[in-house]
Amino acid sequence: MTPERPPVERPRHEGLDARIADLVAPTIEHMGYELVRVQVSGKERPVVQIMADRADGTPFTVEDCEQISHAVGAVLDVADPIKAEWTLEVSSPGIDRPLTRAKDWERFAGHVATVEMLVPLDGRKRFRGIVLGADSENARLRLDEGGDITLPRAGMRRAKLVLTDELIAAAAAQTQGKN
Repeated sequence: MTPERPPVERPRHEGLDARIADLVAPTIEHMGYELVRVQVSGKERPVVQIMADRADGTPFTVEDCEQISHAVGAVLDVADPIKAEWTLEVSSPGIDRPLTRAKDWERFAGHVATVEMLVPLDGRKRFRGIVLGADSENARLRLDEGGDITLPRAGMRRAKLVLTDELIAAAAAQTQGKN
């Protein structure tokens, strides 16, 4: 009997993105990856973008993209959530990655991020500051203009890291440590 893995926190999605995430996440997780984001864009020939990380934390490779693409493509062909022709793109989140899960907010504490809310909070929708962490409900930032703010994760349209020299150095150090 193999030990059960703890449940993986999946990013929140809505609409078609959520349906596709629900379809592909179990396959991706079974393969040893974690879903970071699903995004469908375009009308004539939609593009389904799948962003994933390796669950073991090692660097993501082109071969990882290929493996996920083949497996996810098969799942989507069978489920047929998009009735028109579509294109699949699989990628890693990159250095200036989206922050979609609490673990992302914790992992990148101390780095700069931007957040766009769905509805205004304290009279504004956009925030920028140093990531302080998150839990299942809220994320915390130390704002560039001073003060800390707690933002409800369910109310976020998007949140992502800002490409800074510090983030590049941290990514390089992590890559060096994994090799």
